[in-house]
Amino acid sequence: MTTTVTKISRVFSALALAVAVGFAALPDRAAAQGLFDPVITVNNAPITRFELEQRARFLQLLRAPGDPQKLAREQLIEDRLKMQAARANGIEISEENLLEGMTRFASRANLSAEELIKALAGAGVAEETFRDFVRSGVSWAELTRARFGPRVAVTEEDLERARQATGGAGGVQVLLSEIIMPFTPETQPEVEERAREIAELDSESAFSAQARRYSATNTAGRGGRLPWTPINQLPPALQGIVLSLAPGEVSDPLPLEGAVALFQMRDIMETDVPDPTYAAIEYAAYYIDGGRSEAALSRARRIEEDTDTCDDLYGIAQGQPESVLEIGSKAPGDIPNDIAIELAKLDPGEVSYALTRADGQTLVVLMLCGRSVEIAPDPAAPVAAAEGDGTQTTADSPEVEAAALELSQTEALTRQIGDQRLNSYAEGYLAQLKAEARIVER
Repeated sequence: MTTTVTKISRVFSALALAVAVGFAALPDRAAAQGLFDPVITVNNAPITRFELEQRARFLQLLRAPGDPQKLAREQLIEDRLKMQAARANGIEISEENLLEGMTRFASRANLSAEELIKALAGAGVAEETFRDFVRSGVSWAELTRARFGPRVAVTEEDLERARQATGGAGGVQVLLSEIIMPFTPETQPEVEERAREIAELDSESAFSAQARRYSATNTAGRGGRLPWTPINQLPPALQGIVLSLAPGEVSDPLPLEGAVALFQMRDIMETDVPDPTYAAIEYAAYYIDGGRSEAALSRARRIEEDTDTCDDLYGIAQGQPESVLEIGSKAPGDIPNDIAIELAKLDPGEVSYALTRADGQTLVVLMLCGRSVEIAPDPAAPVAAAEGDGTQTTADSPEVEAAALELSQTEALTRQIGDQRLNSYAEGYLAQLKAEARIVER
């Protein structure tokens, strides 16, 4: 059983990339009293204590990072929103498609769906918990492909820019301008309409004028202009979008939590120095009541003046509830898009207060603590042979082998760019659903 559970634990990271992811005996009546009462409602859809306990146990088996109780709550709320959005768009997953998704999930642990269900049951996780988990992921994938798929066509120009960014021994830097416009539920339609109009601009001066007028970032005073930035320093989901832009072009509006962002490509250049790849980003988030009120912004500016490192924020937060300050380290792909975009512009110790939470009622003061560079493998080290079926194939000629390799790389790059864009749109859409949702805890 230990070996099986260990296999199951390997699935989590793979599922997170693919998805943007019963008790052996039923409890007796006395033990079950209150277990199926709703403890959270999401747009009037209930989440029961039983579901929370089951999802937390499921996540423990997968060895998901973080607090399983907190993660279970977040996932189940998102699942409700995803399923509601899918149904609203006429998407219903058939039993056949659901079983196919369960089989794919189980296959990553070298198990059949039946074997995985049995293993989970032995560890106290109901089959329905597994089915609901997969159903939400499959439904969301169908919805995001249908909703955003037409926007993620990859052209030859996109591929060439990506090859320049990823090929050779050097690196790539981009010169961008940005506009990030916060909104409240009342102003959201107006802000989104304005964003769509800005996305049609092809003039740097016109984009800069809009940034000075509407952007909430500290770059607004200089027309939204950012300095040269290594492509690897941008959030993974944004890299594909940026690489698809020609100089002068503006991205489609990118939905964030409580805001919408646009980026204009001003220039792109290759460098002789390889861009670093980051394994983790450490940052702090300090929350101030009042949103973008003058009082809240004034307090944010004082914090910026009084702090030089993330550790200084502990003194700022002393005597306040623990929830006002979060400091931690995450892999770049695990950081929410809006936070990752702001962090990409900061050096360690620098601060941003462009973001809000709670429908614009809470101002977020972000500080970058540091970036951990991923250590590249020694190119001189021997490469282990890939596992296969034991057979060997030989190319007819070096030219054929090179052509096959180029085709494989092109397909992989096309998929990578498309997946990055699709994931970015999906994350922004989910953030929008959260911002609009009515979530009540009992």
